[in-house]
Amino acid sequence: MTDQECLELVARLALAAADAIMAVRESGITVTRKLDRTPVTEADHAAEARIVTGLRAATPAIPVIAEEEVAAGRIERPGERFWLVDPLDGTREFAAGRDEFAVCIGLIERGRPVLGGVALPATGELFLGIPGQGAWKQDSAGRRPIAARAVPPEGLTVFASRQFADDPRLTDYLAERPVARIVNAGSAVKFCRVAEGMADLYPRFGRTMEWDTAGPQAVVEAAGGSVRTADGAPLGYGKPGFANPDFVCRGVA
Repeated sequence: MTDQECLELVARLALAAADAIMAVRESGITVTRKLDRTPVTEADHAAEARIVTGLRAATPAIPVIAEEEVAAGRIERPGERFWLVDPLDGTREFAAGRDEFAVCIGLIERGRPVLGGVALPATGELFLGIPGQGAWKQDSAGRRPIAARAVPPEGLTVFASRQFADDPRLTDYLAERPVARIVNAGSAVKFCRVAEGMADLYPRFGRTMEWDTAGPQAVVEAAGGSVRTADGAPLGYGKPGFANPDFVCRGVA
């Protein structure tokens, strides 16, 4: 499959997963706990089943690393190319009745995201990107190109994690920067707002996993932004245990 064909596959599966999530929301949400005490719902499982089944049918030679399968002990060995799937990023927000949750799918090649997509089920938005080729937003108005922006004269619009809103590391990081406003939000929504030029900065100090960031990073980089670690290196993939270090997502520098 070409990159564009893979991206269209991501789009179809992300939207199918979004439909599954909203169906669970309408019928009622039951929250249980995984071994690490993080929440999980029927929507996580239903969305993941649609995505991994579709990826394995269409790209059988590419391993799939999916959050709930990993939690259950099913971990495929990542190769030079592999998929990373977070079927419901923002389960806490979903369970709390907020709209800040997402479906994230990314394709990794040689440790870098080469394409990805993020669906926002509650708002009907879909973000897609292939670094070096472009990024797009799809909603009820159709599909159109998007681009990250340069910081406007009034200063930075910062999106920060709702869960870590009071983290002193965030306060210290922003202390000497020209911040116009801070918006607290959950899930990969923050990456999407940077990619479409509605925000300038998303610093993340706290635990994330590779499936949380692969698809969103592809979209941000395709839109002209960046996702880098504290030492300035691009956030990479295929790390032991799939855990990410702290990172900063930016628009156009």
